[in-house]
Formats: sequence, C-alpha cells, structure tokens
Amino acid sequence: MKILFVASEAVPFCKTGGLADVVGTLAHKLGAAGHDVCLFLPKYRAVRAAPLEEGQARPLSVTLAGETFEVGLRFLHRRSVTTYFVDYPPFFDRDGLYGVSGRDHEDNDRRFALFCVAALEGAKAVGFKPDVVHAHDWQAGPVCAHLKRRFAGDPFFAKTASVFTVHNMAYQGLFPRAALEAAGFGAEDWTSDGLEYYGQISYLKAGLAYADRLTTVSPTYAREIQGSEHGFGFEGLLLRRTKQLRGVLNGLDTEVWDPSRDAALPRRYGPADAAAGKAACKEALQRECGLEVRADRALIGVVSRLDYQKGLDLAIPAVESRLDRAQFAVLGTGDPALTEQLAALERRHPGKVHFHRQFDESFAHRVYAAADVFLMPSRFEPCGLGQMIAMRYGAVPVAARTGGLSDTVFEDASAGRPINGFLCAPNDGADLARALDRALGARGGAAWDARVRAAMAGDFSWDRSIAEYLEVYREAVKA
Repeated sequence: MKILFVASEAVPFCKTGGLADVVGTLAHKLGAAGHDVCLFLPKYRAVRAAPLEEGQARPLSVTLAGETFEVGLRFLHRRSVTTYFVDYPPFFDRDGLYGVSGRDHEDNDRRFALFCVAALEGAKAVGFKPDVVHAHDWQAGPVCAHLKRRFAGDPFFAKTASVFTVHNMAYQGLFPRAALEAAGFGAEDWTSDGLEYYGQISYLKAGLAYADRLTTVSPTYAREIQGSEHGFGFEGLLLRRTKQLRGVLNGLDTEVWDPSRDAALPRRYGPADAAAGKAACKEALQRECGLEVRADRALIGVVSRLDYQKGLDLAIPAVESRLDRAQFAVLGTGDPALTEQLAALERRHPGKVHFHRQFDESFAHRVYAAADVFLMPSRFEPCGLGQMIAMRYGAVPVAARTGGLSDTVFEDASAGRPINGFLCAPNDGADLARALDRALGARGGAAWDARVRAAMAGDFSWDRSIAEYLEVYREAVKA
C-alpha cells in the first residue's frame, strides 16, 4: 500500500512524548514490511539532519484563507521511509514544538493549518498518490477534513482514504471561532457535525468527524473515550462512530529497547541472567545518583512527563511513607508545582530519593534497567509505553487500572494472562499504597521471580499491531 503519514512529531527527528515514538516506529515498520511510506513533518528548529541542509528546498506555494505562503519541502530517506519536512521559518524556526515555558505558541492554529494543507499539496507536488492518509492527533486533524472538503473534487485524491489516530483525548486543538476561516474552512463547517465544539473550533474534532476510520492506542482506551469520564465532550460523536473506531495497542521499537544490547547500560543482560544484570545496573545507578548502595532496598523508578494525568502527586505520599524499605529514582520534566514537590522530597530524604530534572534519554534507559518496581499511577493512560519498556527490562510495574495499562499489566491469571505486575484503582492514593505494599512484600520471593520472567517474556513488538493497522487501512479504502 501507499501510505502517507502526517504528524507533528516523530523519532528520530523531533519529540516531546510518546506520539513521536509511535509515529516514527510505526512508519518504519510499515516501510520495512514492504509498503511505500511517506511521512510529512514540520521542519522545526529542533530538526537537525545534515542532508536536509544540503542544496535547495523544493519550492511549494500554498494558499490558505486567501494568503499564499511560499513553503520549502526538504526530504530525507531513512529506515525505509521518505520523510518530507515542511520548511516555513516564520512558523517553525522557533524554540519549542508547540510552545515555550509551559505556554503554547499563540499562532498554533495557523501553524498547523498551514502544515496540514502543505502536507497534502506536498504529496501532490512530489507525485505521491496515497491509498491511505494516516493523520495523528489534533495537529493533523484538519488533514482528514480537508480531504472531504477542500480536496473532495481533486482527482489526485479520488481514491484516497483517511485514518485518524487519537493518541490522547486531553489535547484537543481548541481555537476561537475566527480560526475556522483561517484554517481554510467555511461557515458551512461551523456545525455540531463539523468542526464546532462548544463555541470553538477543534482540530481534534476535524479528525474524529471526517476520517474514514478512527483508531486509538489501546482497546481499553477505545472503550473509555466513548464515556463521559474520558470522552472530553466527544463521547457522543465517538458513540455514533463506534463501528469505525478501533483500539490498536502500541508496540515498542525492540531494537532500541533491548537490555541485552543497550549501550547505555553498565551491564547488559537478558532473561537468563536478569537477576545479576539488574543487580549490577542497580548498584551503578545508586552510585551515580548518590543513593545508599543497598541491595536489600527496592528501587522504585519513574520515567514520566510531570503532569496531573500521570498521578505522581498521589505517588509522593505513598512512596515517602515507605522509604524505610525502598528508594525512589525519578526522571521527569513538566508541571512546576510537581517539580517542586519532587525536589522537596529529595531534600527531605538524601540518599533515598533522586530527582533528575531534565530529559536524558540515556539516563532513562539506566532507570528502567536498575528499577525493581516501575511506578505508573496514571489517572488515565491511553496506552503507555513506560510499563512496556519497564517489563522488557525486568522491572515489575505498579500501575493504575486504566487504558493501555489495563491491556498490558495483569495481577491475576484470568483469561490465561500471565501475572506480570500490580494494579490499583486510578486516582486513588490509598489503593496505590496498598498495591505498593503488595509489590514490596512480594519482592525477593518465588512469586516475584515469576513476575519478572513473565514481564520480560511479554511480546511488545509491533508485529501484531502492524497487522491490525493494515486491516484498518483496507477497511478505510473499501469504505
């Protein structure tokens, strides 16, 4: 199939979170499987790929709301995918993909409106006629609407279907009413069935309402977003489109996340020597972080965006009252208030708590390898990659029973699933504390070793997910 990806971030070029991991890896895996894959990204200041700087960018004129933008297309072929970068410095040559210092760029509506139209016009310009356009999250939502509106009569896209994946319903791309025309739409699109959302325009809704097929990143999350608690006001639309919606569990790039060949680790290991390998990695991290070097203390690890969604405010008191038998290593950036709470916890407990305040990919690998317990107390979690990575590295997850965590972490053997972790109710600090107690109490026994083996034996590759996405693509084309 010819598949056009449109997304606001993708590894290895630009990243703020799990969206980039999923887009970059999924595109690569589809390309490696023999499909013709083309990816469009903005050329942010953060994008640094030497071949892009050589020669002239291909010129592209894009008209949007009566204004013509002279855009450049730069391309790079890497890992079976051709990536095109929309180069328009006034919009994208700036600090931060979406904003700086916790504040969104004020013109994000215009930035991503231009990007979406440029991606479709760019595909035409380079002669890439897709069977499917796969758009990701609110930044690419307008692509699906434009295929049904602006490009509806364009023979180039006459046989092109669209698939829209929502990675997190909490991010909706909301803008004032005036953004409708600025994004290239008309008054006829200002309806409850169109882009209007409680007096604003929603780029997320553009994808949800107009795509031929919808996916989200885990089966449980697909069910959750059709209810009021996690639907963020879109549950009615999603219920109406339930036959077009599927939850496809994310996978991992197992070439990157593999403790047996991870260059970031002081000692590499696999399932056969996990105990010795993790012990060496744990001791090394304790020394690196100034923690007491004690094998008898469980090391609780966290690698996370610091955000209300992640539930770490619930974890702090639960962990603090258990530091007589555990240590705590956290890597995270984000919310200033939560940052200060974790910094204060570190000050109160020197030698027992380490808080790493900046993003550090290599350090993240070392936390996964060193941790005995990996904590993910999310209030909601569309999929989650952290628990999958942790299990691949032999760290037993303590996670909330929500979204993709429910699809990957199991505390009972019902339906023949392997017991590989501990679960608690979301948004419940007391139940989180009880789950931590169960984990700390089990550590060191035969049941713990069985959990570690089950965790490391889990299949978190993209193989099954790729097959499901191809099925979704074919359904979209048929529709």
